Amino acid sequence: MTAISEEPLTTVALVTLGCARNEVDSEELAGRLEAGGFRLVDDPEDAETVMVNTCGFVEAAKKDSVDTLLAASDLKTDGSAQAVVAVGCLAERYGKDLAESLPEADAVLGFDDYPDIAAKLRSILAGEQHHPHTPQDRRKLLPISPSARSADTVVVPGHTIAAPASGPRAVRRRLDGGPMAPLKLASGCDRRCSFCAIPSFRGSFVSRRPSDVLGEARWLGEQGVKELFLVSENSTSYGKDLGDLRLLETMLPELAAVDGVERVRVSYLQPAETRPGLVSAIASTPGVAAYYDLSFQHASHAVLRRMRRFGDPESFLGLIEQIRSQAPLAGIRSNVIVGFPGETEDDLATLCDFLAAARMDVVGVFGYSDEDGTEAAGFDAAVKLDEDEIRERTEHVTRLVEELTSQRAEERVGETVEVLLESVADAEGRAAHQGPEVDGTTTLVGLPADARAGDLLTAVVTGSDGADLVAEVVR
Repeated sequence: MTAISEEPLTTVALVTLGCARNEVDSEELAGRLEAGGFRLVDDPEDAETVMVNTCGFVEAAKKDSVDTLLAASDLKTDGSAQAVVAVGCLAERYGKDLAESLPEADAVLGFDDYPDIAAKLRSILAGEQHHPHTPQDRRKLLPISPSARSADTVVVPGHTIAAPASGPRAVRRRLDGGPMAPLKLASGCDRRCSFCAIPSFRGSFVSRRPSDVLGEARWLGEQGVKELFLVSENSTSYGKDLGDLRLLETMLPELAAVDGVERVRVSYLQPAETRPGLVSAIASTPGVAAYYDLSFQHASHAVLRRMRRFGDPESFLGLIEQIRSQAPLAGIRSNVIVGFPGETEDDLATLCDFLAAARMDVVGVFGYSDEDGTEAAGFDAAVKLDEDEIRERTEHVTRLVEELTSQRAEERVGETVEVLLESVADAEGRAAHQGPEVDGTTTLVGLPADARAGDLLTAVVTGSDGADLVAEVVR
C-alpha cells in the first residue's frame, strides 16, 4: 500500500464534461490526487491547477472541451491557476496533436497517466515538460484483464472502496454529494459500429470483477448514495470476458440489497444483445428500476447494416413488447442517428414509423457527422447527405420525438410512481422511468416538511410538461 505523500498541499479543481463514465473517472482521479497530497476545491477560480476531464465523442463535445480548456487557461491570468491540464477522451484520442494545437494547456495526459496522476501533476507544477503520447488504436493493445488491475493503490480513509481482503483496492472521492452515483461495470467496447470511434480510444471491452463492483457499491451506500447508476459502453456484454454472460442478472439482486441503496438502474443496453433473462431480471428484481436504455440508433435494416448493427422495426418492437409484457410501466429510452450515409427517404420514414409505434419515454436525436478514424467517415462521398439535408431531417425527427415524448408523459397521468428526491428546495426528483439528467424530472406537490434529499417518495402523477412530470406525494 502506497503511503500518503508528505508534499505540501496544492489545490486542484476537476471540471468534468461528457458522460457518466467520465464522472466516475473524475472521482477516481480525485481520490488519487487527494491521496497524493492535493486538496480538491469546487471552484476553478480557487484552484492552483484546473484539470479538465474532456469528452471526445462528437464535434459539439470536442468544441465544448476545447472552449472549457481555453476558459480555464484564462484563470492563469485572471485567477490563481498555475496550470491547466487536459485529461479524458479528447486528450487520449488526440494526444500530441491536441497539445500542439492547444498550447494554452500545460499538459495533455492520457489514460495511462491516471495511476500516477499525483506525481505527474507535481512534476508539471515544478516546471517539468510533459511529452504527450502519440495516439494509437487501443483495440490493438492487449486488453487489461481484471486480474491485472489488482495492484494496490493508495488507500485514504473516507475515500476508499475496499474490496474483500483478497481483491484489489481502488480510490474514489465523491465530487457530487447527491443521492445518485454512477458505478462503472466495465470499460471499452468490442463492437465495431461504423460511425463510432469510442472503441479506438477506450479499448476493448473489459468487465470489472463482481467483487470489485459490489465492494464499490457498499462504499457508495456508506456515503449516503441511494441510487446506483450502472454505466459502461455496453452493459449487455458484462461478464462475457469473465466466462459468464449472466453475471449482471445474478449481480443485480446483490446490488439492490446493499445497505442504504434504494434503487439500482442499468444504462446502455445493446438491443441485439439484450437477452430475455436480463429483461426479466430488470423487470422483476425488487429495488431495480424497470428502466431500459436501448441503443437502437435507427430502425431501417439497410441503414443498420451500414452502421454494422443488427435489427429492424419488427425485432425492436418485439423487444419493447417483451419488456412491457413484464413491466407495463417500464421506462424505455433510446438514441437515434439521422442522416447516416445512404439514408433514403424511405429509411427515414421507417425510422419515424418505428418511433411512433414504440412510444418511448425519451429519444435523443443526433444528426450524423463524420468521426475521425471511423469506417463511415471513409464512405464514398456520393452516399453522404449534405449538411443542410441532415439538419432538415434531424429537425423533422426531433419535432416528432418531442410530440411523442409529450404524449407518453401525458399517458402517465394517474400512475403511482416512486420518486427519488434530489432537491428539497425545488421539490424535484426522478421517478423510476427517469434516468439522470437526460430523461426529465418529477416535481413533487405536498412535499413533507421533514423531507430530505435521498428520500424515496410515493406519489401520483397529476400533470406533465414535455418529459417532465408533476406528482402529488401520497401521505
